[in-house]
Amino acid sequence: MTFPYIYIRCPCTDVSTSVAGHRPSETVEEDEQQEPTFDPRSRRANFSLYPMEHLLYCEDCHQIRCPKCTIEEVACWYCPSCLFEIPSSSVKSDGGRCVRNCFNCPTCTAPMTVNTLDVESSVLTGPYILACGHCNWTSLEIGMQFERVTNIWGQIALKNRNFPNTLSPSARAFFLDQGSENNSGPETVFAALKSFHSSQLSASDSNNPMLTPSGGFNYNSPSSLARIMSLYTGVGAPGKKSAQRPQIMRESADPSEGLYVTDPVADANVVQKLREQGWAGTTSTAQRNSQPQNPRFVSELLPVPTLLRTKRSKRCGTCRHILVKPEPKVQSTRFKIKLIAISYIPTITLKTLPPSSPSQPATDLNAIRPLRPNQFLLTIKNSLFDALRVTLATPPRTPGPHGHKVTILCPQFEIGPNADLWDEALNGGVTTDDKARTRQNRRLRESSKAKFTDSIMGGEGGVAEAGKVWDRGRNWTTVVLEVVCEQVERKRDRLTEDEDVLEIPILVRMEWDSDAGGDGGVGVERGAEKRELAYWVVIGVGRIATMK
Repeated sequence: MTFPYIYIRCPCTDVSTSVAGHRPSETVEEDEQQEPTFDPRSRRANFSLYPMEHLLYCEDCHQIRCPKCTIEEVACWYCPSCLFEIPSSSVKSDGGRCVRNCFNCPTCTAPMTVNTLDVESSVLTGPYILACGHCNWTSLEIGMQFERVTNIWGQIALKNRNFPNTLSPSARAFFLDQGSENNSGPETVFAALKSFHSSQLSASDSNNPMLTPSGGFNYNSPSSLARIMSLYTGVGAPGKKSAQRPQIMRESADPSEGLYVTDPVADANVVQKLREQGWAGTTSTAQRNSQPQNPRFVSELLPVPTLLRTKRSKRCGTCRHILVKPEPKVQSTRFKIKLIAISYIPTITLKTLPPSSPSQPATDLNAIRPLRPNQFLLTIKNSLFDALRVTLATPPRTPGPHGHKVTILCPQFEIGPNADLWDEALNGGVTTDDKARTRQNRRLRESSKAKFTDSIMGGEGGVAEAGKVWDRGRNWTTVVLEVVCEQVERKRDRLTEDEDVLEIPILVRMEWDSDAGGDGGVGVERGAEKRELAYWVVIGVGRIATMK
């Protein structure tokens, strides 16, 4: 575990906010005044803490959004190998895989290429094979060659329409008599079994409201809903008993009904093949899951068509506002809309306070000394273009079996706006005189800001005193965090997992004045709107030195 780490709590897991609308207003106001302290060691906290890079921000709700409280929508389907966009209507029929010449190696999952067996010829002529450039596996190892360089997916599907070795000779002869090669595969066995069981369900319970006319079960179709409503309109009421007794369902009796009879010799052949090839010749679980025929041996592996990927857009689960919307083009990696939380809430960093004298040892985050004050520098950086008024609140002692004393020397302070970024962007195409004038104005602002900082800090920078900030910049402020750790005894029967980790919950409350929404037009001033946001932050400082 790397220290320090900072996690932010998403408010979607707060039970009090979800039931606040069902309680009296007086009770809600009392609960807001007495908000309970967030315990980062509780079991619920494991599902509500996220790094800032994983969070989004909703501009309509003015709240932080995590992956659990957002709704994903598929924007497009595409193949990662050929970057070809697949229509959503054909994704289900193709099994979610690319039907072009995009295949992965069944042994190492690397992309495969189409090569010809005639290496000496300058013209690409058949027969063709699929070759892996990583492990040198080719389709010749399974005895598979292709006549055409196109539609290899269809050629593999035709070659794969064979019977498993466990099918009995009588069942094999029955399906061979049914027609062409396209009807002589495991799909025919499954289709016959499905047709048989559908007819059995229709004959045994024809009044089932979930049963569709085709013999299947569909819980989302309008016809199924109509059948359910018929139970309450008098037709097929629960009080009426059917005059006919339901027919007893039976099992399939012959191959025409999907009976799958195994060959007793097949098991002996599998055991003999396992003795010859050994453990190295058997497939792994991942290889069997990626193959449609569930092979047992490596010699039965087939090239795997490339799985399709998706571009997804995200919406807020509360107001359905779009939070993330990628570009529709497959080749583009840009986003039309991307409301990440790091652009709306200040970033927090923590580092150790350097010792005042060389004789004092530096603080080790992997072995923090207990029963003595340890000071850290907490830096809050503003990413908004408005000034922030920040209030940090933390419990006097951290929740948990060991209550460590925590003190923030300056819990209330202001952070300047991140406005100079606009100046740098606007000054990209100005003349030399304008740039010199801009540099002179920036120096004047920095000198006036330094005077303002000295007036706030009492003319002393970098002093760890109550009510004074440690340092201040254009859009960041650093305060001192003082922690006195309790002594932790390491015992096998008492010390739980990460019990010696120092985690500090801090309630961050920020207020700022933003421009009100609406089209003001030219020369029309828009009023300022006061906004505020509060959220919990958990800071993992380090491990406390334990005593054995």
